[in-house]
Parts: sequence; C-alpha cells; structure tokens
Amino acid sequence: MKINDWLKSNTFHHSTFWDLKKLVEEKEQQGLKISLCIPTLNEEKTIGKEIVIFRSELMTRYPLIDELAVVDSGSKDRTLEVAASYGADTYFSGDILPSQGFKRGKGENLWKAIHQLNGDIIVYVDADITNIHSRFVYGLVAPLIYQPETKYVKAFYDRPLAFSQGIRPSGGGRVTEILTRPLFSLFFPELTALMQPLSGEYAVRREVLEQIAFPIGYGVEISHLIDVYTRWGLYAFAQTDLDKRVHRNQDTRDLGKMAFGILQAFLNRAEQLDMVDVKAETSQILRQFQSREQRFEQQEFKIVEEERPPMIEIPEYREKFHA
Repeated sequence: MKINDWLKSNTFHHSTFWDLKKLVEEKEQQGLKISLCIPTLNEEKTIGKEIVIFRSELMTRYPLIDELAVVDSGSKDRTLEVAASYGADTYFSGDILPSQGFKRGKGENLWKAIHQLNGDIIVYVDADITNIHSRFVYGLVAPLIYQPETKYVKAFYDRPLAFSQGIRPSGGGRVTEILTRPLFSLFFPELTALMQPLSGEYAVRREVLEQIAFPIGYGVEISHLIDVYTRWGLYAFAQTDLDKRVHRNQDTRDLGKMAFGILQAFLNRAEQLDMVDVKAETSQILRQFQSREQRFEQQEFKIVEEERPPMIEIPEYREKFHA
C-alpha cells in the first residue's frame, strides 16, 4: 500500500538527525541558505526564549540557519521589542510589499516572509511553544537537505495529555481529528498519512512556496497540503516526530472559528479541482451561542478565507529573486 511505503521512507524521528555538524556540512556543500520565520501576534511571553535557543544552538554553535526573523501582524504588546533585543530581525507584515497592502492573519505573515527572507528553504515555527528546542528546526530541515526529492516537511508530536499503559497517542489536535482527517479520508485518502496536517511547524523549499497561494487565515495549512499534493504528489512530503509540543490550548468556541475557516478553504480547493459542486452561495457567517442569565444569545462572526496569490506572480518578487 502506498501510504505504508511512504510512512516507512518519509517519516522520521528528530533523533535521526542528531549529528548537527554533519548536517551543516551537507547544507554548505549544497550551497543552501536557510531562513527561520516566526509569525507572531502578542507573543512577548514566549518569543524571547525561542530566539535565544535558536540563535545560540543553530546560528552560533552550529551555523544551520542563516536568517532568523519575526514577522508580526501588529502586536499590541512588546513582542517586537523583545524579539529585537534578543537579536532577531523583526518586521511588521504591513511594511513588507506595501504595494500589496496589509491583511491581518498568520497566513499573511507566512506569505510576506517569502519575499522578505532570502533562504532556499524557509522554516516556520509558531511563537507560543513553551518547551522550545532546536529540534523544532533541525528535525524539519534535515529531510530537505538529505533528500533532494522532498519538498515540504511537516512536524508532528505528542500533546501533553495523560495516557496509560505506555500507549502513545499519535493523532492530531481536536480540529484535525474531528474535521480535517475525515475530509482527507473522503477526498484525499493519501493525505491521511500526515499525522498532524495542521501543525504550525514546517519547512519548505522556496521553489514550492512561491508557486502556491496563501489563505491569510486558518485555512493556510490545509490549502498548502492540497496544492502541493495535487502538483507534486505524496512523495513530495516528509514528516518528523518532534516528541512533544507544549503550548496554550484554545477553547472550543475558538476551535469552531478555526474549523469554519478551514472548511471554507477546503471547499474552495475541492471545487477548483471539480471534486464538489457547491451550487448554493455559502455563508461566511459563523453562528455560535452563549447564555446570559437564562437567556440564549446567538453571536455572529464573519470569517472570510481571503487568499494571497502565488508569490511568483508579484512583480517585486520576480525582480528580487528571478531577475
């Protein structure tokens, strides 16, 4: 079965890549440049520790990454100030490609980073990880360095949940298991091989990133996977086990908003691929309930999965990287 073969050849544990000296030598022999992007919004409590660890371990001790940047959506706290004080390059997303305007969202930060950063490989790591470790970078870039045919590497990890009898949980988060995995099982069975398709940590070759569109909101990860899969196939992917990731959990209502955006992005892709025919105009309003003094009130949230085009279509980008 193709999925089983892929799991054997393209699923790794970060400990496989423990020899960072060898990894750096291979990277330099290939002439690769690697950029690390941390997208942020109000992350002053955790951003400093991430930068200290990545700079000390992967820039000073082992020169694996050539560029460490924070791309921010407009934090109201001291995120950028803290990040700069620890030596990161810091950018407000709205200042990058000003001709394209500014849209608030994580996907916007990831998209703008393609233009701002110079690496042949870009690694994205979320800013809210409290057990941060250098494996969150080297575990993702190593398959790209050692396997030229690999284009996109996703992270997976344990959640800090109790389990018994030595049985290790291997699923994704709540939205993954309730929404994304059922959708993939129905429409893209091979993509179910990815343990945690919505993980915020991944490393990608520039030649891939510049050719795919970026939803600016919750749908960015699922759209990436469908676009890469339909263009390059399952073997373009690899995934690395990073053991455990500790971060703040979102409540169920916030996960509902995330799921609504992801479902919009999925339906957009499925319709483009002629896999579904959404004949009726779908609503962009998510409706949730709250109770107040024995009264039930309906709340409405407008969630629109706007998309940025492939970066290769932007004139400033073509001039900078393809002139």
